[in-house]
Amino acid sequence: MAEILETKKDAALSEQYELLIKQIESLLSKDERLITNLANLTAALKQTFDKISWVGFYLYDGELLYLGPFQGKIACTTIKIGKGVCGTAAESGGTIVVPDVNKFPGHILCDPDSKSEIVIPMFKNNKLIGVLDVDSDSYNSFNETDKKYLEEIVKFLTEEIIN
Repeated sequence: MAEILETKKDAALSEQYELLIKQIESLLSKDERLITNLANLTAALKQTFDKISWVGFYLYDGELLYLGPFQGKIACTTIKIGKGVCGTAAESGGTIVVPDVNKFPGHILCDPDSKSEIVIPMFKNNKLIGVLDVDSDSYNSFNETDKKYLEEIVKFLTEEIIN
C-alpha cells in the first residue's frame, strides 16, 4: 500500500507533531511486523523534520541495545546499557535531551556531525524494549515540545502497536 505523508514545514513545531501523530495512527498497524512499523515511523519522522539528521531504534535483546530500523548515516551496531546517551536513557528509564553531545559524559561518537540528541526509552509491561534515538547536526535542536510529542509517539507505539 502506498502512503503519502503530509507535512507543514512552516507550521509551529507542535502543529507539525500533531499532524504527524494523526498520520502515524493510520500508518502503523499492530497487524504488521514490528520491523515494518519501526521502519515507517523512522521514515515519517525524518521526512517531517528537517532538523533530524539521524533517527532510529536501538532494540534491547536482554543484554545489549542493537541497531534496528533507522534513517540516516551508518550507525553504531550495539550499545551497552548505561553507556552513551542511548544506554543511559535505557538504564534510567527516562527521556534524555542533550543540547550538545560533546558535553555529555561518555557520549558514543557514531556520527561526528551529530551535535544534539534526544533519546526516549521504550517499555512494554515494565520491560525495556529499546530506545528511539533522534540526532541533529545542529546544537540545541530538541526541546520540551519535542520531548512531549516524541514520548507520546513512543507511548502509542508501545501501547497500541507492539504486541
